[in-house]
Amino acid sequence: MPASPYSSVQQSREQLAARLIEVMRDAGIASGREMARRLGWQESKVSRIIRAVTPPSEADVRAWCQACEAADEIPGIVASLRLAEGTYVEWRRMERAGLRAAQESVRPLFERTERFRSYSPTIISGMIQTRAYTTAVLRNTQRRRGLADDVDAAVEVRMLRQQLLNTQEKTFAFLLEEQVLGTRIADDDVMTGQLAHLLTLLAVPNIRLGIIPSSARRERQPTEGFWIYDTAQVSVELVGAYLTVTQPREVSLYEQAFAELSALAVYGASARNLIARAVQALG
Repeated sequence: MPASPYSSVQQSREQLAARLIEVMRDAGIASGREMARRLGWQESKVSRIIRAVTPPSEADVRAWCQACEAADEIPGIVASLRLAEGTYVEWRRMERAGLRAAQESVRPLFERTERFRSYSPTIISGMIQTRAYTTAVLRNTQRRRGLADDVDAAVEVRMLRQQLLNTQEKTFAFLLEEQVLGTRIADDDVMTGQLAHLLTLLAVPNIRLGIIPSSARRERQPTEGFWIYDTAQVSVELVGAYLTVTQPREVSLYEQAFAELSALAVYGASARNLIARAVQALG
């Protein structure tokens, strides 16, 4: 993982680095240079680890603790490493078992969540995509990332997950930037079907669909897409990775962002007009 600007990720790395430094100090090792000599590593590698620039591998943790005669520390530190890695997951690691497995991995989270909030500045949110639109999105992903072709199976998983929209105990709030309506992920027939589907969702009681007009005057600029699950977790889709945020303070920042974006959106008849305009633009 490259150095991350996200505080929850960096905090996990710094806590891990602090534990390794403590193990080193307890062993009477006073410097990174001496630690590197004991391990037979480049001094720069040790420096990156103790400065929390680069996280160690599990093998690195084992070697580190063994060099410090602290093998009993290995299980706890490895557990901390796995927690840190789980916060920031590169797409290639998340998807190496295929798109279907990646879709399946979030099912428990969706099943236990009662209140969903989703902001999307680039594409239609997955839970309100049509089958054809989802197929186009996942097909593009599969080709771009050179993944095994299990697109049809992945689409089925997502379609099954959409059945949660029928659970009246769950509520869903979706925010889309107006530009999303005109972003041609697929051919005109697919886009027309997708926009027609959005129109039907405007009448569903437990779904609130808002469109942020391109003309909206705003202080908060479009940011990365994100999902808020109850008040417990935020998932952020970055270009190269999937970020999970669980720190309450950071979750509240995303809740604040969602509230501000919601205030910019239009709903009901006004949203219907924007969607209808996008349909007309398709010709």
